[in-house]
Amino acid sequence: MRPSILRRLLGRVASIAALALVAALLSVAGTARPATAAGGLQQVTGFGSNPGNLQMYAYVPDGLPADAPLVVALHGCTQTANAYYTGSGWPKYADLWGFAVVFPQTTAANNALSCFGWFDPAESGRGRGEAASVAQMVEYAKQRYGSDGRRVYVTGLSAGGGMAADLLAAYPDVFAGGSIASGLPAQCATSQAGASSCQSGTVRLTPAQWGDRARGSYPGYTGPWPRVAVWQGTADYTVNPANATALRDQWTDVWGIGQTPSATDTLPGGTTRSTYDDASGRPAVVTYSLAGMGHGLPVGPGPGTEQCGASGAYFLDTVCSAYHTGVFWGLDQGTPGGGGDGLPAPSGLRVAGVTADSVSLAWDAVGGAASYAVSRDGTRIASPAAATYTDTGLAAGSSHRYTVTALDAAGTPGTASAAVTATTTGTAPARCFTATNYAHVAAGRARTTGGLVYAEGSGQAMGLYNVFLTHTLRESPTGYFTLADTGCAA
Repeated sequence: MRPSILRRLLGRVASIAALALVAALLSVAGTARPATAAGGLQQVTGFGSNPGNLQMYAYVPDGLPADAPLVVALHGCTQTANAYYTGSGWPKYADLWGFAVVFPQTTAANNALSCFGWFDPAESGRGRGEAASVAQMVEYAKQRYGSDGRRVYVTGLSAGGGMAADLLAAYPDVFAGGSIASGLPAQCATSQAGASSCQSGTVRLTPAQWGDRARGSYPGYTGPWPRVAVWQGTADYTVNPANATALRDQWTDVWGIGQTPSATDTLPGGTTRSTYDDASGRPAVVTYSLAGMGHGLPVGPGPGTEQCGASGAYFLDTVCSAYHTGVFWGLDQGTPGGGGDGLPAPSGLRVAGVTADSVSLAWDAVGGAASYAVSRDGTRIASPAAATYTDTGLAAGSSHRYTVTALDAAGTPGTASAAVTATTTGTAPARCFTATNYAHVAAGRARTTGGLVYAEGSGQAMGLYNVFLTHTLRESPTGYFTLADTGCAA
């Protein structure tokens, strides 16, 4: 055993109480034995100096062209790369959309519970330990598989989610986007003992302070910053939902945008999606709050395009997070410089008209396009042959974001257009939400300042930031919430 590994192991054994804490914080089902390459998952050796003593596994679809995207997927404590390969759903979309997936694996040699060291600066900092090993895996994939360095993404569950956040902050020049499921903000803790405060959601910082922790991971970096998705169950008693709010605050502040959603909608599995657009109107941060879901990764087993994964302990049958994360990153939109005929992005996308229940779009035709893919709020909704489309059945007073992609005769997508936002006429009907203060903040209906909660829009005080106080909020217009504990007329 190398001296550096021995020192790490002795340090963990000497802090057995702290290890028990991290177990409660980030335990997920599985075994701590190294994964054996199964099916299409293959172990890779010799990917670099590997200062973090990690193992590298990869799934590379047959016939993958050069310049395809790359996804790095990090397992949770006590899990293995093979468990995450089997349960997460990412291999399905690697086949469907064409990209490689790297599954890093840590073991008990690093941490008695096989947790990634998100709480240890020696493991999570730029050029250090496990974080540096993951960066070496990315470089290997770029050289060996021809992965497009412009389209590298990282995702993770629980401890893997905490490490994913640290990687986004430490290597914003490497990762174009990230997704954090039941995880922690970047640099939330700097010791195993500090992991407890992060887990319980008692680390109370302003958005600027959270943003500074991310920016401080790579001093002097000026952008561009990764686009970040956050997945969190409202009934997670292992990683408190307050962490989802902290992640939202951290990355919206890094992007220099506010904490009020640009749009809010619903997905299957009791999922509320809140989108935070950058100055160009493109989503920079998206949060997914799953009502009643506990600690784990959202999956949605089934054969449909929007279904994925295998349910089990800590792979929770709610909605396919891999699908929606991939769409948010644009993995379904084709690969710049990759396979296909390189159809350009449609120009001139514009709102041609709106009614109370419809939006009409038009754009400039693309030479060589057989049809077009129209996406609303990140989900493809139609494939018209003409350079016009009318989206119907919408709610009055609702806002939606649209993009259009040209498709060739084989259905291969080119590059997506710039987004436009359209709002239907009329007034959106009021909606009422009854939940704890924690849940309201996690869903973007309220914000927290100094341990107190305030309704978004109205700014009305709601009391302490905890799971014991419950309020009813009335939303009207969209994004504006008022207290309605005495009665809420929808």
